[in-house]
Amino acid sequence: MKLRFYKYQAAGNDFVVVDNRDQQFFPNAKQASFLCDRRFGVGADGVILVDRNNAADFSIRYYNPDGTQSLCGNGCRSAVALARQLGLAGTASTFSAYDGIHKAEWLEDKNIRIQMNDVGEVKTVYDGYYLDTGSPHFVRFVKSVEDYPVVEEGRKLRYDSIFPHGANANFVEVVDDHTLTIRTYERGVEQETLACGTGATATAIAATFLGMKSPVTLKARGGILNVGFDHRPNGFTNIYLSGPAKLVFEGQIELPE
Repeated sequence: MKLRFYKYQAAGNDFVVVDNRDQQFFPNAKQASFLCDRRFGVGADGVILVDRNNAADFSIRYYNPDGTQSLCGNGCRSAVALARQLGLAGTASTFSAYDGIHKAEWLEDKNIRIQMNDVGEVKTVYDGYYLDTGSPHFVRFVKSVEDYPVVEEGRKLRYDSIFPHGANANFVEVVDDHTLTIRTYERGVEQETLACGTGATATAIAATFLGMKSPVTLKARGGILNVGFDHRPNGFTNIYLSGPAKLVFEGQIELPE
């Protein structure tokens, strides 16, 4: 099967995005892994399908390199960019994703902002925080994050028995009252990525327990992400993630069966 694709990156988090309105492609684990392979495939942190949807302007289906599905904040912004190119979305739109319906908006600075689902419980786990922002995340605040063993520590936490479905691991250094530096080990990718949207969202929320208030700027290795939210007694609402999403190239590739 020959697949036409679009390669996008969002703060260095990169994706193979497919116009799947004909519903001809639903990757198995082998195909997802092949497309994400940086030597034999296209090279990406995940695969995204964009399709029509009756309940929203379009739908987004995200696959990790191991074939599992989840919500991906940076991936959603990339998919929004393609959806607009395909005529499925305008400056404001809605999309259906892994955890339900979301809103999206093109900002004047050409960044894309998406609304995330509300977050209720934030648990204190070990020396950090655990919460779900569409994907499960552990957040640990550290000193000198640039020198931190992200892959080694992230892999330990990702497979820790306390997380029954696994967890992404974020290691974060406080820069000032509204700024954090973040590095993330992503499950499914099983490596550090240059940015993680759901991880940035989880980290900004976790930072409130250090006294930080919205909005929060997060400096990832691949770029800048911004998170805003309302902190209420029963959790966090009106959560928005914004940042860049850019087309890198498009092409075709022959898929394995």
